[in-house]
Amino acid sequence: MLTNRQLFLKHVGQTSATPLMIDIERASGVWMYGYDNERILDLISGIGVSNVGHSHPVVVEAVKKQAEQYMHLMVYGEFIETPQVKLATKLASLLPKPLEAVFFVNSGSEAIEGAMKLAKRYTSRTELIACKNAYHGSTQGALSLNSDEGYKNNFRPLLPNIKQVRFGKIDDLLHITNKTAAFVVETVQGEAGVRTAPEAYWQAVRKRCDETGTLLILDEIQCGAGRTGKYFAFEHYNIQPDIVTMAKGMGGGMPIGAFISSNKIMKVLQEDPVLGHITTFGGHPVSCAAALATLEVIEEENLLETVEAKANLFKKLLVHPKIKSIRNKGLMMAVEFDDFDQLKTIIDKAIENGVLTDWFLHCDDSMRIAPPLTITEGEIEWACEQILASLN
Repeated sequence: MLTNRQLFLKHVGQTSATPLMIDIERASGVWMYGYDNERILDLISGIGVSNVGHSHPVVVEAVKKQAEQYMHLMVYGEFIETPQVKLATKLASLLPKPLEAVFFVNSGSEAIEGAMKLAKRYTSRTELIACKNAYHGSTQGALSLNSDEGYKNNFRPLLPNIKQVRFGKIDDLLHITNKTAAFVVETVQGEAGVRTAPEAYWQAVRKRCDETGTLLILDEIQCGAGRTGKYFAFEHYNIQPDIVTMAKGMGGGMPIGAFISSNKIMKVLQEDPVLGHITTFGGHPVSCAAALATLEVIEEENLLETVEAKANLFKKLLVHPKIKSIRNKGLMMAVEFDDFDQLKTIIDKAIENGVLTDWFLHCDDSMRIAPPLTITEGEIEWACEQILASLN
């Protein structure tokens, strides 16, 4: 009889030749447990997903309750489903007006795809501009926005009329013209290794988009849902998008995404053609119930108020000659080393020591640290001890 490991390799589609092959039986809070009861502290939250920890009891209860009431009923947008209505209303309350029309999908890539279509349809323009070293997803439209040819070239042809500019460079904003449908940009660049831009840049972005009639799409898929210490990272910069995309941490571990805009912009998907954007499972009622519970946990446990102190504790403890720098926006952190070979050795050793970290897609010399926001000071101290031991 084949082992679970052998069946995984034989029947589950693989994304690399060297998967981590960690076999998890259960997970709770920041901890994942193997079948041998060995535990691993999750410092990456499933890549920014488990912002309130694994299997938070409030989220689990919401999932159970909704599953008992109903699950899938009808293709998205046709029925009035209470979990969707409640979640959309909650999100609208957290966003500045007029961002109050929420279109639910299943993932971050789908949110980007929907936002791209919405911008092109509303402006009647075809050009899209994104940033170098950005990551917006792996579907063909989202992949077209990325700049790394190593990930794109073997999947061409991709979408035409897409340009890349340098993130944070005000001079490059002149590439945005009256031919540009949208500027699609991460508020905090994630896979580039946690890169931020000053408020002056964001004010220039907003000004240039307004001048040219270009829609500003802010990708908050990785940096949203409280990751940076605010519900939305753009709140740090006194800027407002025309469309914002969400996914990952908003679902508490359940698959969900959304693109959000004004009713004026969103309504163009209703006609010419009708059903301009549709999804079968988008806004699944169980996922919506989980997402609403997640937002409530963030609020009721005052998690946003703890983010900066926890990030500062990581920076205080992670001091070592091999660490060149630490970049962060809240609990979205990148610990820089000399190169990938050095980092990969440290990551592997940290896993042996019971701590899961990772590297970044477009920044392979830096260690990803993005733990559940629920992590305690004691857990941070223990995790840093293991990382430092791995360095030594």
